[in-house]
Amino acid sequence: MSIPEKSSDGIARMRESCAIAATVLAKLKEHVSPGITTYDLDQIAKDLIAAHGARSADYGYQIGSRRFPAYICVSVNEEVVHGIGNLRRILRDGDIVSLDVTVEYLGYIGDNAVTVPVGRINPRLQELLLVTERALHLGIEQARVDNRIGDISATVQEYVEAHGFSVVRDLVGHGVGLSMHEPPEIPNFGRRGTGPRIRPGMTLAIEPMVNAGGYRTKTLSDGWTVVTADGSPSAHFEHTVLTTDQGPEILTVPRSA
Repeated sequence: MSIPEKSSDGIARMRESCAIAATVLAKLKEHVSPGITTYDLDQIAKDLIAAHGARSADYGYQIGSRRFPAYICVSVNEEVVHGIGNLRRILRDGDIVSLDVTVEYLGYIGDNAVTVPVGRINPRLQELLLVTERALHLGIEQARVDNRIGDISATVQEYVEAHGFSVVRDLVGHGVGLSMHEPPEIPNFGRRGTGPRIRPGMTLAIEPMVNAGGYRTKTLSDGWTVVTADGSPSAHFEHTVLTTDQGPEILTVPRSA
């Protein structure tokens, strides 16, 4: 399996696309409140992406004959990923919502996600969010030159399961660059010392998807939205990371005002 390693020019472009994706996500989070619809959030993101001269990498993304019909993924409660904005899906106090923003700029992709509370959430949901975000950062710490992808995977799994949650197994993180999905696949479960060796210049979308219940999922009839099989809540956090000889660098950092 050939894993792309970015040139200095490619890395510079990745920095730009990732900064835009992170800035859009940070601004979008400010709009999450009880009463807003997931369609509203999708359209706000559409406008924010356009304002930065970028395009949504989600809109029109094709798998087989299906094309994704929204500009970002907005996934509520038991929806793990790939939720489609809907005027009928109104956020309520106590919900959690995952916002996954992926943009293309100067030919390169920036990809990031966060799960946020809607109003006041119960303590177990708050723990789910904290554990998932912490698992992401522990996984990123393992994205070091000469480590293996399995070191990221095992670290995420061990931390999540130690807190009584489960990692989704049907979906994985991935390389990212000229395409939204490049090698290598980065599962959120696995064994240390396995998988491809990490080299400098790799750009990786590391993204724990964590369920409050079991790890199994199913896809709804829209062909896109993935939900937990048992209806339990799910959280999703993601950064695009550059591997360097000095250690992993998070690229999805918002631009300062």
